[in-house]
Amino acid sequence: MKMETLLHYVWQHRLFPLRALRTEDGEDVEVIDTGLHNHHAGPDFFNAKLRIGQTLWAGNVEIHLRSSDWRRHGHDADPAYDNVVLHVAMDVDAKVQTSSGKLLPQLRLDIPAQLERSYADLVRMDAQPRCSTTMARMDGFLSSAWLAALLAERLEARATEVMGRVERVGGDWETALFVTLARGFGFGVNGDAFERWAGRVPLSVVGKHRDNLVQLEALFLGQAGLLDPAGMPSSCRQAAAADPYRQTLEREHRFLAHKFSLPAPLEASVWKFLRLRPQNFPHLRLVQMALLAHRGTCTLASLAAAANLTEVARRLATQVSDYWRTHYLFGLASPRNDKQLSRSSIALLTINAVVPVLYAFGMHRGDDALCARAVDLLDNAPAENNHIVRSFVDAGLVARSAADTQAMVQLRRRYCDRRDCLRCRIGYEHLKPLSP
Repeated sequence: MKMETLLHYVWQHRLFPLRALRTEDGEDVEVIDTGLHNHHAGPDFFNAKLRIGQTLWAGNVEIHLRSSDWRRHGHDADPAYDNVVLHVAMDVDAKVQTSSGKLLPQLRLDIPAQLERSYADLVRMDAQPRCSTTMARMDGFLSSAWLAALLAERLEARATEVMGRVERVGGDWETALFVTLARGFGFGVNGDAFERWAGRVPLSVVGKHRDNLVQLEALFLGQAGLLDPAGMPSSCRQAAAADPYRQTLEREHRFLAHKFSLPAPLEASVWKFLRLRPQNFPHLRLVQMALLAHRGTCTLASLAAAANLTEVARRLATQVSDYWRTHYLFGLASPRNDKQLSRSSIALLTINAVVPVLYAFGMHRGDDALCARAVDLLDNAPAENNHIVRSFVDAGLVARSAADTQAMVQLRRRYCDRRDCLRCRIGYEHLKPLSP
């Protein structure tokens, strides 16, 4: 399949031999337009424009390593391939025909040996990014244009994730926002656990008890399975069991669970503590979310109305209740601290939760202004600092804002990690000087 993908690349970028192109029947082939590359079911290139002999054709092109693959893949019986006007193969070892019995002209096309070697060397590299030498010498306009395209891809992908959540919760955008924010509060390590937890906390119950912070903490921590001393670290289990505040929350949670027939809590074992700084313990993150819910500042309407980053940050700002100012875990005292959500944490929540939800909501409503505002938040947010971003910056890309760094994350995960260099603009620039 890799070789066939490389053959697609040769066709798409017209890396043709210097000799005239001819079909196996000896007719001249002029490629006016290679067509639109199709990555889904159906012919490989749509709407190509070709002159074969004296006839101008507009139709589809199918590419295989061997002509016999046409029949092996069942194209000879599939009407979706009846509009193919040219079959391209490295090895023309059989005739090909459509489901209507029409014989197709065939063009034999080779992969240039130097391109094949260069591509093989590129994808074999383990260091990231593989084409760092090319990034350093790329024209600034080209790299900026590619980052802009990558950002659009990432926003579409994140919006699709949000819309999937909306669908799973029966079309309730407010709940989808809650789930997306919850995942963000996991800050990577506990993201999956937070998303699972959010599915066990009905917003209708949150709304009924929004004015009572103790009950919200009981609901949030109880549904997380973090009120049972048996699930706590052995070093603090005894102290936690005797802690009066934990006992209060446990009673409140039992009351709420009975009153609203709440789903069973998560197993405490799903939460990760290893190598987490205390301020990232799930207890504190859940309590911070409880205070957000108590204040009611982080609704979809409120975030959609936020005109800039400062207003978004104001809506996301939160800290902890009095008990947690002197505790990281039940029963274990710590120096007094408001444990406010840090600026960097607010920035990450904006990037990973607020922006995707606003962009998805804008797409859903056909509200281009809301989509543009979501992009503007990224354009004005500071560049992220993580290992992915640092690797690209060290290689020569420029990270001016979170818009650029989100594009870099897309580049790494969608292209570099999948070794999909042939669909990457930087990969194209890397291979271009080596191609005839």
